Amino acid sequence: MFGLGLPELLVIFAVLLLLFGAKKLPEIGRGLGEGIRSFKASLSGEEEKEEKVVPTKEIEAEVNKKEVKETTEKEASKA
Repeated sequence: MFGLGLPELLVIFAVLLLLFGAKKLPEIGRGLGEGIRSFKASLSGEEEKEEKVVPTKEIEAEVNKKEVKETTEKEASKA
């Protein structure tokens, strides 16, 4: 397209990594992806679908452990 080969893309990625750091790059990519998705949806006239997040069994078990721990700590502090 613009004559960008692998070496040029690697240099661009290295510069971005130096400018923004390793922690910010995924956030930037996620933001760009959401923006592009939103733009495409607005062009096609589709309504946004709300995604339902269903907790997995692992998350539920972890939350239950925390609740039990907090309850135990409260009971111990009262005694």
